[in-house]
Amino acid sequence: MLEKEQAENPCFREFPSLKGRFLFTSGWRSLITDGCFQRLTLPLSGVNPQLSASAESLATAFRHARAAGISRPVVVGAIPFDTRQPSELYIPESYEFFDRQQLTAVATVALNPPAEQALYVRQVPEKNVFTSMVARAVEAMKRGELDKVVLSRLLNIHSPESMDLQALMSQIVQQNPDNYHFHVPLSSGATLLGASPELLLRKQANQFYSCPLAGSAKRASDPLLDQRSGQTLMNSAKDRHEHRLVTDAMRDTLQPVSETLSVPEVPELVTTGTLWHLATSIRGTLKNSHESALSLATLLHPTPALSGFPHSQALALIRQLEPFDRHLFGGMVGWCDDQGNGEWAVTIRCATVDNQDITLFAGAGVVPASNPESEWLETGVKLTTMLKAFGLEQSR
Repeated sequence: MLEKEQAENPCFREFPSLKGRFLFTSGWRSLITDGCFQRLTLPLSGVNPQLSASAESLATAFRHARAAGISRPVVVGAIPFDTRQPSELYIPESYEFFDRQQLTAVATVALNPPAEQALYVRQVPEKNVFTSMVARAVEAMKRGELDKVVLSRLLNIHSPESMDLQALMSQIVQQNPDNYHFHVPLSSGATLLGASPELLLRKQANQFYSCPLAGSAKRASDPLLDQRSGQTLMNSAKDRHEHRLVTDAMRDTLQPVSETLSVPEVPELVTTGTLWHLATSIRGTLKNSHESALSLATLLHPTPALSGFPHSQALALIRQLEPFDRHLFGGMVGWCDDQGNGEWAVTIRCATVDNQDITLFAGAGVVPASNPESEWLETGVKLTTMLKAFGLEQSR
């Protein structure tokens, strides 16, 4: 069961079948897997991820995989928002690296959307509850309890028919060609899929790169208004403050393990199909090149872009206010090889699909200057990425 070498020109004549397969794409390296050699479900929490039981379990699993003939094993999958919960990781029997452009070239809009009148849609929580959550969070910040919290909501959809996941994933890739696409078969039989715009961590040898997003604004169809929206975001004191909380916290986390570290003082503007984002390109070299992409990503996760700041106070408020368990939403998804190289994206712009049941997730960063109505609208725009893929843009 030897893994395939990275192909210069892999042959995708049509969008590949994804049944039981993990898929992850990026502009750096993309891979698709076959089979499952061993599942790894231990939580990844621990003061030092490299010394935790999960790290030892992974090292042992890699040794077993090599002994079974997998010469260069990788671990793939998804890790929950709360790293105390079981992971959805596994070592595949085989995998193939490929160029993302080869996949986008064969991605098509092929999904026949279900009739919206036949759908059952439920907001969790409802709008009045969510805006109340935001207002309570703002009050807590004004009392000095914390600086930022990310509050999220779900959209539960029941379809009259089971979804065609291959057609759905093809549509996601076609509509979001530059995002981090992922398709993760879960141990429950459900599937996690999406198109994340946010890179948590990429590592090759002793070099690492991260690009957090915090602060966003809706794009406009008119080019002039669209540029104005982006510039307004860049000039927003509220959004710049929110972004700075994230980059300062990531600098503090990465500094002790870095030989060199570059965190620009001023963010840049990046776009997706629906939003402008403030982004910062963080680069560095590690003191210990044996630190793995998985352990380094776990050190960062969740960043204040997904939880808030300070971390412990934000988590406590999330647990108090959100009427659901995020589980894999707001977590991280990706891969890591047995040499420590790999890439992990933040699990946003995503959904879980379990036969006819679909769950979508979106969150918004709340700071003292936040407006509850605006945060509700922001989450609605973020839901659009996946709703559009399902052909359900009016259901948010």
